[in-house]
Parts: sequence; C-alpha cells; structure tokens
Amino acid sequence: MPVEQDRLYKDVARKLIAQLAEGRFKVGDRLPAERELAISFGVSRPMVREAMIALEVQGLIEVRIGSGAYVCALPDKGRNDGFGITAFELTEARLHFEGEAAALAAVQISDAELDEIDQLVAAIAEENLDPRGSERADREFHLSIARATRNAAVLQTIERLWETRATSAEAALLHEKARTANIKPVVDEHAAIASALRSRDPAAARSAMRAHLAQVLESLLFATEERQIEEARKAAQLKRERMARTTA
Repeated sequence: MPVEQDRLYKDVARKLIAQLAEGRFKVGDRLPAERELAISFGVSRPMVREAMIALEVQGLIEVRIGSGAYVCALPDKGRNDGFGITAFELTEARLHFEGEAAALAAVQISDAELDEIDQLVAAIAEENLDPRGSERADREFHLSIARATRNAAVLQTIERLWETRATSAEAALLHEKARTANIKPVVDEHAAIASALRSRDPAAARSAMRAHLAQVLESLLFATEERQIEEARKAAQLKRERMARTTA
C-alpha cells in the first residue's frame, strides 16, 4: 500500500473526527455509507474503510454488519488524535523485510530447516480446519525462515513485526475482521515459498514471499467487504427459506 494512501486514510479519519467534534453527527447517528463518504472526500472506498477502523479503535463509532457505522462517542475537546500502525502498513513492511529474509535464507538454510518448514506448511493446513482460527503455525513458518537467515538483526526485526500485529489496536482489529470473514493463510502460497527455499534460489524465494504478502494485503483490504457479502448471503438464504415455508 503506497505511503500516500496511508496519509490519505489518516486525513479522512481526522476530517471525520472534526465533523463529530463540530456536532454534525450526534451519538446514535448513522454515518453516511462508505460509498458516499468516498465521493465526499474524493478517495477510494478502501481508504474510507481504513479511516473507519481508526475511528472504531478510538471508540468513536461502532460498525454494525449489514447496517452501517454508528456514532457511539464524541471526541473530547483538545484531544490528541494518535494513530497506531495499521494492518496495511505492517504487511507492507513485512513484504519488504520478509521478502529479503527469504532470499537470504535460501542460501543459508539447512536440510533439517527445510523439512521443518514443510511440516509447518502441513500444520497451517490443519490449523485452517480449526474454527477458532489459530495461526500459530503461520507465525512459526515466517519466523523459521527469519532464523534460517543466520542474522540476529533480521530475526529480531521480523519478530517485532509479528508482535506489532497483536499489539497495535488498528492492526489487531483488521486481522480479527479478516478471521471473522473466514480469511485464512493460503496453504499453496506457503508451499510455493517452501519450494523456492528448497531450490535454494534467492530470487524465487523473494518473489514467492512477496507474492504471498501482496495477497495478504489484498485479503485485508477486502476483509470487511467479504464479511458483509457473506452476511448478505446468509440473510438472503434465510429469507428464501422463510418464503419457502410460507408457500409450502
């Protein structure tokens, strides 16, 4: 995600906070639809979505699936509106750091480590069957590659990025929305990384890791949209079932 877009989402969030402070909306009001806000601010809908997440984290709005975003608190006067690291910013950083880590690991990795990474790919597939959404194997897969670089600074950097995923409120919220939308680690993408590492081809390993994390960015971008689509499908199915019962 380009840096300019991150600045835009923060700008949109600040404008929305200013509107709340000015009294344009009161507690309980529904904010305009995402599409309307995108047109009003001259930005993309995903940018509005990121701004909404920032407001949700700050406790100013509540997003109700299938209904919209509602004001649940007004900003205090003189508040200092801070923003944490978003899931997009974090994943973009991972794309760069972990891409290079995979390239370095490709020329350092041992056969035993390759076998461990293959086992972790299988563990990711098993975790995907768990409705509780555990992603421990996914995390260990990426950290195992970092360890295989034989570079302590690389390992510490990537460990810190994964820690930020849980400690940044903005990042944690969007990842939670993704899990709720049933977006899970893609086994084939991890298998492609493992295969590139086994070939000990730095360029292929870098490319496979970057391709994987680019897809993670796309998945996060549409996480809430995917969830809304699924909720709409469920509602439509329930409606069809009710109609079938009444006409039977």
